[in-house]
Amino acid sequence: MWDALQYDFMQNAVLAGLLASVACGIIGVYVVVNRIVFISGGISHTAFGGIGLGYYAGIDPIMGALCFTIAAALGIGFLAKNSRLAEDTVIGIVWAMGMALGILFIGLTPGYTPDLMSYLFGSILTVSDSDLVLMLILDVVILTVVAALYKEFLARSFDEEFGTVVGVPVQALYYMLLIMIALTVVLLIQVVGVILVIALLTIPAAMARQFTFSLKKMMILAILFGAVITFVGLWLSYEFDVASGATIILFGGGLLFCILGISKLKEKMREFKVMGSQE
Repeated sequence: MWDALQYDFMQNAVLAGLLASVACGIIGVYVVVNRIVFISGGISHTAFGGIGLGYYAGIDPIMGALCFTIAAALGIGFLAKNSRLAEDTVIGIVWAMGMALGILFIGLTPGYTPDLMSYLFGSILTVSDSDLVLMLILDVVILTVVAALYKEFLARSFDEEFGTVVGVPVQALYYMLLIMIALTVVLLIQVVGVILVIALLTIPAAMARQFTFSLKKMMILAILFGAVITFVGLWLSYEFDVASGATIILFGGGLLFCILGISKLKEKMREFKVMGSQE
């Protein structure tokens, strides 16, 4: 792996993984704490519609995905709060329509059909300098918003009713959180693709939650876990010559299950010690 770092494409891949880890660590924690993983999945899959629209309109597919996911996030939030449809129903409909629109737009695009696998499952090894700049900008936007509204997001995440009583704009924060999820989804498309985005959003945050209940500490741990997952996943994919995005997710999932298993074992050992002391 260290030999591979002499190549520009591998350096870009590592940097992309680190930048993605920052967004995942912050937004992923909000996703897990607020229990909106399914909403995140809906937003991530509608990004495919934006990719198709980008090809059809002759613009950068990532920019198409950016506009499309933000619109989809706001649409999901509005319909979930202001229609008679259940939230999971709204998400399922928008999820399916986003994917269908992507296929339709790509089918209508004249000329060569693009390689959709890189967008569906990621292509971190092809990240360009311009992609890194976009990732950095999105990271800065997310960090700035969260730093400025940390207390408000904290109140909304743990006690929405209390937040409403003390004057926190809960509804506006909900829409803002959905927009930041959309930004994070766009940032992650190049790393793990549309299909696997939801995993990288939730796995590092779920790991961090096993060690602390503090939101700040959870974010820091999630960023660190995300960086480890992406770097080790890249190394494994390089060593075994397999798909990078899928390897990153599989390693992350395996590590999460190991942590859960160790936590459960420690819990059983504590129970055994308590029972032994009572005897």
